[in-house]
Amino acid sequence: MCLGAIYWARPKIVYFANNRQDAADIGFDDSMIYEEMKSPIEERKIPIKNMGREAALKIFEAWKNKSDKTEY
Repeated sequence: MCLGAIYWARPKIVYFANNRQDAADIGFDDSMIYEEMKSPIEERKIPIKNMGREAALKIFEAWKNKSDKTEY
C-alpha cells in the first residue's frame, strides 16, 4: 500500500536511506511480501477474498463522473 500511495501521489523523486537488506538485518524483513506477490492469490499464506465489488464499482463510477475532481 505504501508503494501504491507513492506512485499515486506522483512525486518527482523519492529519496531513501536504507535498502531492503538493511531493514532485514534489524528484523524488518519484507522478503515474504515480495515472494507472496509472485504467487497466485489462491495460494497465498493470508487468504485474500473479493467482496462487495458491485457496490464498489458504483463508487468508482460516481468518481469517474464527478466534474470537480482532481485527476491523478
